[in-house]
Amino acid sequence: MNMSRTEERSRERLVVVGGDAAGMSAASQARRLRGPEELEIVAFERGHFTSFSACGIPYWVGGDVPERDRLVARSPEEHRARAIDLRMRTEVVEIDVTGARVRARDLDAGTESWTSYDKLVIATGARPIRPDLPGVDAPGVHGVQTLDDGQALLDTLAATEGRRAVVVGAGYIGVEMAEALINRGYEVTVVNRGGEPMSTLDPDMGRLVHKAMTGLGITMVDDAEVTALRTGADGRVRAVATKDAEYPADVVVLGIGVRPETTLARAAGLPVGDHGGLLTDLAMRVRGHENIWAGGDCVEVLDLVSGSLRHIPLGTHANKHGQIIGANAGGGYATFPGVVGTAVSKVCDLEIARTGLREKDADRAGLQYVTVTVESTSRAGYYPGAAPMTVKMLAERRTGRLLGVQIVGREGAGKRVDIAAVALTAGMTVEQMTALDLGYAPPFSPVWDPVLVAARKATAAVRSDSA
Repeated sequence: MNMSRTEERSRERLVVVGGDAAGMSAASQARRLRGPEELEIVAFERGHFTSFSACGIPYWVGGDVPERDRLVARSPEEHRARAIDLRMRTEVVEIDVTGARVRARDLDAGTESWTSYDKLVIATGARPIRPDLPGVDAPGVHGVQTLDDGQALLDTLAATEGRRAVVVGAGYIGVEMAEALINRGYEVTVVNRGGEPMSTLDPDMGRLVHKAMTGLGITMVDDAEVTALRTGADGRVRAVATKDAEYPADVVVLGIGVRPETTLARAAGLPVGDHGGLLTDLAMRVRGHENIWAGGDCVEVLDLVSGSLRHIPLGTHANKHGQIIGANAGGGYATFPGVVGTAVSKVCDLEIARTGLREKDADRAGLQYVTVTVESTSRAGYYPGAAPMTVKMLAERRTGRLLGVQIVGREGAGKRVDIAAVALTAGMTVEQMTALDLGYAPPFSPVWDPVLVAARKATAAVRSDSA
């Protein structure tokens, strides 16, 4: 085992742990600001791929994206061509904060070595929740977090004769994987611990998603806790068991969610928040550590609406974190103010979007609020292709400050949430929103956009509540 220190250096060294969105965005941005003669950049990635879109994996599995490599934004070779010493299949297993060095293991050779740093970026991402259940490690059971995971699932689908799939969990990944498996010709059952799918929505909006999923032919099992994964004589998974029933399965996909991957950071004594993510300042610098930054799915972020810290694992945030970190580590200056929690997804042609707070988020934050729900259409009602859309809006009592918006509808519904995301970021009231000068033509919207209809109704509700 080689444990020798690196030779003396005349230039600074930036070490990056994690080769996906946040880590390689940080490395690339730092390289733009400082050339290789001033700053050496060493990045470690334990997998086979860098800078890939995990969000695109369900669409690759479902066949919408025909090739795996289309999900790769930048290959290792492209990073290396920019003077970034990217070491693939190399896992950092220890951070020595006092000694300003990391210990890394070459996963293929089995050797280990120390690499010292002047500046460190932690971008270890998140790990899928894998419940401690009998049979969870059996062949045929898959998590979907990396391109390697996606390839393993596709290999299983190609080798499996049966056509029965069970998805455990009904969050973003669970819902998207259920659709992907339907597209692959599987009979799909979704076992969901909650009362409705998409717990990122309020239950009344989740109910609309439930209806769409059953309309696709997906069997929804709600309020069900998985107790075991049954295996056959060959050791492969054969069924998913709950307290009340068993559901036959030739393949099982776990879509239960993720947790921040902070094992290394915890062991190094770095500060971790209530949600398990690393704590940083506005410059994405780890609190209490001048030369260590962290970003992506391994950190907690400020919710601009509630004022609390949250763990929101999204690629949009990770890429922004990387840009901020790279600017600061490269000698510039930038800050990340926080998020409003905007996300969008789909089930077949049903678009699902949310931003800001749900009712339970507002309750937890101690906010008092009014809610309104409106039914509208994506285009002028008389224009061909107009489709129904449901918009739910939360506004603070008395002040009328916008707190959150959820949208479920057909084509043209999902991206309307961006109107609300901008309004939330600006701290607008629902009354101020009614004056927004949005684009209108019959092929794109009714004369009153559905989001503005909801804002008008919320304004009336706030006034009535304050009377």
